[in-house]
Amino acid sequence: MAYQRIKLDFDDGIAILKFNHPEVMNAIGAEMLGELAEAVDEIKSAGTRARCLLLTGEGRGFCAGANLADGRNAASAGGAGTGERRASGDVLRKGYHPLLMELRGLDMPMVSAVNGAAAGVGMSFAIAADIVCAGKSAFFLQAFAKIGLVPDGGATWLLPRLIGWGRAAELSLLADRLPAEKAREWGLVNFVFEDADLLREATKVARRLANGPRSLALIRKLYWASPTNSYEAQLDLEAQMQGVAGRSQDNREGVAAFLEKRDPKFKGE
Repeated sequence: MAYQRIKLDFDDGIAILKFNHPEVMNAIGAEMLGELAEAVDEIKSAGTRARCLLLTGEGRGFCAGANLADGRNAASAGGAGTGERRASGDVLRKGYHPLLMELRGLDMPMVSAVNGAAAGVGMSFAIAADIVCAGKSAFFLQAFAKIGLVPDGGATWLLPRLIGWGRAAELSLLADRLPAEKAREWGLVNFVFEDADLLREATKVARRLANGPRSLALIRKLYWASPTNSYEAQLDLEAQMQGVAGRSQDNREGVAAFLEKRDPKFKGE
């Protein structure tokens, strides 16, 4: 499919999805939002054989939030659209929320490679990944308070769980930049690489995941469920997922490789 505001490529099990509007630091407008949803549907289709999603930005920024100049983009997700404005909550519920839930429900691990700015809802997309990689010059910004809005894109759910209540409130209330190295210290970022090496190194991480067993997708589901489950419910879910994993071809291959003292060759099945 031909896309204008995103790029989607497949590389041996890795779906590489790029925000692609570098003239505005990949800020999300209505066209990009629609294309992102279509791209996720394409990634999920069986024919792609994708086993890991790598999300990044084209040019010198990851994603600067919502495109303020897009008249179809209402005041939401860190933006304040011009022209006729729909209710902010409606844009989130009808546009962003279904996409974010699709990403959460992906049957594969997700890696983000944060190049430059990850601001507003762009930050929400970045930290929704299972593994967050960042270039040294990258930064994260909860920009909403600067234009009289509240954080969205799941930021108020994710941030307290990732970095604690106090730091989450600090980022959101003061709306100061959080540099990549400090974000790593806080536990928001897993790896920081030289800017020139970011995409290559993040692809290596994605490659490891894409070559991993079927159980990686199940591990992802367990961790997404954990914050809202009771201990008892989580134990039960672990047992359910272990049952699924134990019936997989990859489990049989992993056990055989262990007994034969060789590296396993997983197929994601």
